[in-house]
Amino acid sequence: MESRRQGTRRTAVLRREAVVVTVPVAVAALLAAAGPAAAGTTGGSGVGDPYFPLAGNGGYHVEHYGLTLGYDTTSRHLTGTAVLTVRATQKLTRFDLDFTGLKITALSVDHVKADFRRSGQELVVTPRHALHKGQKFRVTVAYKGTPKPVTDPDGSPDGWIPTNDGAFVAGEPQGAMTWFPANNHPKDKSSYDITITVPKGRTAVSNGVLLGQGTAHGKTTFRWRQREPMAAYLATATVGKFQVEQYRTRDGIQVYNAVDAREAGAAAPVLKKLPSVLEWESKLFGPYPYRAAGSIVDHAPDVGYALETQTRPVYDSAPDLSTLVHENAHQWFGDSVSLTSWKDIWLNEGFATYAEWLYSEQHGGDSAQKSFDKLYARPASDGLWEFPPGDPGSGANIFGTPVYARGAMTLHELRTAVGDPAFFRILRTWAAEHHDGNGTTAQFVRLAERVSGKDLNGLFHTWLYTAGKPNTP
Repeated sequence: MESRRQGTRRTAVLRREAVVVTVPVAVAALLAAAGPAAAGTTGGSGVGDPYFPLAGNGGYHVEHYGLTLGYDTTSRHLTGTAVLTVRATQKLTRFDLDFTGLKITALSVDHVKADFRRSGQELVVTPRHALHKGQKFRVTVAYKGTPKPVTDPDGSPDGWIPTNDGAFVAGEPQGAMTWFPANNHPKDKSSYDITITVPKGRTAVSNGVLLGQGTAHGKTTFRWRQREPMAAYLATATVGKFQVEQYRTRDGIQVYNAVDAREAGAAAPVLKKLPSVLEWESKLFGPYPYRAAGSIVDHAPDVGYALETQTRPVYDSAPDLSTLVHENAHQWFGDSVSLTSWKDIWLNEGFATYAEWLYSEQHGGDSAQKSFDKLYARPASDGLWEFPPGDPGSGANIFGTPVYARGAMTLHELRTAVGDPAFFRILRTWAAEHHDGNGTTAQFVRLAERVSGKDLNGLFHTWLYTAGKPNTP
């Protein structure tokens, strides 16, 4: 994600931004063990995330989401039907989904009407019959209304954000629940089919591969499929008046770019570099994780950030080259390898920021060492040292400068300690071993030590977990 929380959003040095498939067994194990009510017969109302305790739900894993949406850009009214293919990880007499704001018109479990109630962001479902551990079942929710974004702990909008010609849809960390019922935590990754009908003349862009589109009776329907597992916050259904470009890269990746005409002039020279950026990142990090790529460049001046929506980042305005590099580096670090706790977000943002440094270093700009030195020269009172990146302290800080900049500095310290051959082998191994899954900081530290043969505990403790400005050797 492009850094959105720094006050001077557009001038910040650091930037934020289907067929059913089965996710790795390790993910299901995480879900089965998670949440305050993992034992018993009711699914937990959260998975125990320290910063977002109600995010996600215990007792089940969603294998697939089938979302059918209709959006009127004039009235801003959304209709939706969500069909969730779910597997119980424990016996369930009741379970929760994350869903807020929109009115539910019907809800069933395996085609049988189920009781439900709302409690804040929790949609509490009581099926007619108990669900057994290991049982696969289908939850169908029909809903309608005017979706509104949620406000994150740092005051930013998140979710379905209306624009003057459609909607900018970016869900990190909480916003998916503003437009579809979800198990809304990165621990639970699923495949998606997303069908969106909008007024003729509008384009609706989502994740993965465009299966087809058709216009009838003044409306156009777009059908998208994301086969590879995806966390709910990375889903999008952005709508607007877009200029569309489609092509395949030399590696066969299907590229779909959708650009608001007001941003087209500034965006064109940057988006032209997308194939070379993906090729460069693939050489460093391993094969590109998906069959589709691209960009959604909206004109959304009130948003203030970009997001690495899976396969197709969404930008609030024309990105510069560093932002393009950053958001696409997330396809490896954040999207394919996802978090197990928002506390570990440096694994996303520190890695994507360091990708910017590496790109600069290898394309005639500042070396990574020079980027490091410029930051380290900041005084101890600077906001860069406000909190350690491995322990930001709260959800209000997860997009703060230390997560991005000091996270990247941690990786540079690692590179300096182990040398380039081991460092780049660590990055590629991390992306390969956790492909389509999840990872933790502890796992990354163990991997770095295994690959390098060095004791790195002190390095990571100093740069990730020690308050204040670290001392350098």
